[in-house]
Amino acid sequence: MPKPVDETSSPTPQRRKATPNPPFTTPRASGELRANLTSIRDTFSNRHHSLDFAYSHAHYLRNRVLAVGVIFLLLSPLWALVDAVMLPRELLDTTLMGRGLLLVGLAGVLLLAKLSRERIGRIRLSAGLLLALPAAFYALVLILLPDDEVVRLAGYAFIPFLLVAALSIFPFTIVESLATGIAMLWLLAFAQMVDGSWLTAKGLEGMWLLASLLVVSMAANHFQLSLLMRVYRQATHDPLTGLLNRGALSLHLEKLQAWRHGEYSGHNTLECAVLMMDIDHFKKINDTHGHSVGDMVLAEFARVLTHETRPEDCVARYGGEEFVVLLLNADRARAHDVAERIRQAVEQHHFPDHNHQRVPVTTSIGVAGLQDDEAPQQALERADAALYRAKEAGRNRVMAAG
Repeated sequence: MPKPVDETSSPTPQRRKATPNPPFTTPRASGELRANLTSIRDTFSNRHHSLDFAYSHAHYLRNRVLAVGVIFLLLSPLWALVDAVMLPRELLDTTLMGRGLLLVGLAGVLLLAKLSRERIGRIRLSAGLLLALPAAFYALVLILLPDDEVVRLAGYAFIPFLLVAALSIFPFTIVESLATGIAMLWLLAFAQMVDGSWLTAKGLEGMWLLASLLVVSMAANHFQLSLLMRVYRQATHDPLTGLLNRGALSLHLEKLQAWRHGEYSGHNTLECAVLMMDIDHFKKINDTHGHSVGDMVLAEFARVLTHETRPEDCVARYGGEEFVVLLLNADRARAHDVAERIRQAVEQHHFPDHNHQRVPVTTSIGVAGLQDDEAPQQALERADAALYRAKEAGRNRVMAAG
């Protein structure tokens, strides 16, 4: 996430002293919600994912871990029956010991996933362990068994292929799938070195098959995560402006307050501010130019807001012609300067109608500091009261909350 920058009346923000950033960013967009929002960049890694989406992603991943973990847990004892038929006594004792450890590990993974409802890191850990445990079991068996007895194992060579195929079930990022796939390729290479098929025609065929299966699984991860992200964004973003909607803004404010209380204490609390604004005489714009021009003004207004704020700031459409900007690392004086800059930028901006003629647009803005001991909704109400006073005073002005 970019470092906070100094918001002044100058069009070009100046950098200021860096402060810790919250563990989330707000996806920024303007215009209609486009399909390229679910691009390769979004599915390549989780670096650009917001905390809100990270929670949704983790809950979805947790359900998959629980389902697949139960399947692995049930299949493992059945596989032991195949070992009892195929393997001699001395080999069976070794594999049964490893399989017992595998069952205990799988049960632990299921317990970890079940108890980790709000722990994103633990959920991701449980997903990794679910795939790592069978791979470790196979590697352990290969190490412990004599080389001449490995060929008697039935079905074990299928483990790397099974785990790579299982990748497509989970909404992993491409980086996560690729890392897991490379580990499975290494496991298959180790198994081929043990059984003597390394660099033979059969061995190369197996490596090629596993690599091809990995590409398919990575493609499935991309499409699955893209779909999940698209559904999330459609539920949390305004389709006209691409900004966060009112419900997502409330959740964002709650997470920010929780983060501030956890990260800071006493007088060191990171100062934040809420700007609430609406477009002056917006009904007159609709009546004069038509609702289609009104929609164009709303979308263009959103673009001005995203241009005049930083990536770490939150910009949302609150409803109708009302918008909210949440400023991170901003005291009241700084917030007032940012609000005044936005007001001037809107007044000077060219809002076109269908004939590319300028539609005069101004905005009134209420400013409120985010206090430590108040609910997020109270800050919005104080900013809204300041906005009402700005409109009562003649509009096209900035008014601070008392």
